[in-house]
Amino acid sequence: MWFFNKTWFFNEMCTSKARLDGKTVVITGASDGIGKETARDLYARGARVILACRNMEKTNKVVEDIKNNPPSRITEEEYKTNVGELAIYCLDLSSLKSVKDCAKNLLTNEAAIHILINNAGVAVPYFQKTKDGHETTLQVNYLGHFLLTLLLLPKMQLSSPNCRIVNVSSITYFTVDIDFDDINLERCYTEYKSYARTKLANILFTKELARRLKEANIHGINVYCLHPGFIQTKIYKNFGSSIGVNDSIFPWNICSFIFNLLFCKNVEQGAQTIIYCSVDEKTANETGFYYSNCNVGNTYRKANDHQYAKKLWNVSCRLLDLEPEDDFTQFLETVSRQML
Repeated sequence: MWFFNKTWFFNEMCTSKARLDGKTVVITGASDGIGKETARDLYARGARVILACRNMEKTNKVVEDIKNNPPSRITEEEYKTNVGELAIYCLDLSSLKSVKDCAKNLLTNEAAIHILINNAGVAVPYFQKTKDGHETTLQVNYLGHFLLTLLLLPKMQLSSPNCRIVNVSSITYFTVDIDFDDINLERCYTEYKSYARTKLANILFTKELARRLKEANIHGINVYCLHPGFIQTKIYKNFGSSIGVNDSIFPWNICSFIFNLLFCKNVEQGAQTIIYCSVDEKTANETGFYYSNCNVGNTYRKANDHQYAKKLWNVSCRLLDLEPEDDFTQFLETVSRQML
């Protein structure tokens, strides 16, 4: 029935009618879930939407799906005549070489980049490292995006004003801390803990990047992070088993059903806050904030600690063999010289 696909509470929709004609958008992890629905919406607004994904075969099918199926807010006739462009770039965030190659291709082939949406994410059920030596969830969800953002920032400076960087986080952030002495969680790995701390890292990164841009007098690039809501993605469905819940337990099934009915969103609903941060006219004057349900939300505990954010920034740089610098403009030049 219809209400099984609806969320009774906390389901704000992006109401902005803003067009993105002439704008270029890069979305990581756009071959599935909320990334795919975000791409569909921004394509409908006239943007050149770049789907930066790992699986090329799957992404090619997604492009055809987006071209043939409009978002629910517009008619098929309007969709056929007033859309943008779709392009695919290969990006495997579990490989820093792939991140660098993708950035190099974007910088070479694209005249401008106006919006970067760091959406891709995983939750690995068992401990593993990438070939770069970093815990996989940490690298895919956070560290790879950290590097990609730094590499694309000079192009975004040239594309400003009105450029935006949108980092997808999660409300799970407030349940964890980051252990800088065990950054790869080699002593106490769990799927949930690894995932949640990357979402905390995305908030800290957002706030610290906004601060550094401001102090460097780099204007015209705003930074946002957000909780998209509870969505029944593969990650969400796997968390029950990762925390030791047996799906065959009858009371758990009832609780899960009620929670899903009241609070979970479908993927189009889950994409709304990403879209809001990317296009809304009001948010054009905001930076460094955390959003939920198309509104500014409050952050708690470590997410509000400036020194904690600065420490994460410095640790992230060293994980990438970069030396942190106070001069942000000089730092970006160093990153480009060393990484490209």
